[in-house]
Amino acid sequence: MTEPKGKMGIYHRISKDYPDVMSALKGVGEAVRTCGPIDGKTAHLIQLAAAAAIHSTGSVHSHTRRALEEGATREEIEHTLLLLVSVMGFPKTAAAMSWVAEILDAADQG
Repeated sequence: MTEPKGKMGIYHRISKDYPDVMSALKGVGEAVRTCGPIDGKTAHLIQLAAAAAIHSTGSVHSHTRRALEEGATREEIEHTLLLLVSVMGFPKTAAAMSWVAEILDAADQG
């Protein structure tokens, strides 16, 4: 099996080198997603919007995948990002939409 490349490669490397840190981080993420009334799909759509706002490609990919797993549709995911146009501008929104399209297009083919 080949080593993952790019941002996922660093995620896997950090996970391997610092498993206790990553376990704690995952625990915090799970705790904040389940401590209140917001459902999993909505939580991942909110996190997707935040990831787009900070221009984090890897996080946009991750939360797109997780939103899909929670039952979000392509339309809901794209609308989540379109809502950001007036906040962060068209160029940054379009970039985030291109990162989302990579995941959505792969899911459509797979």
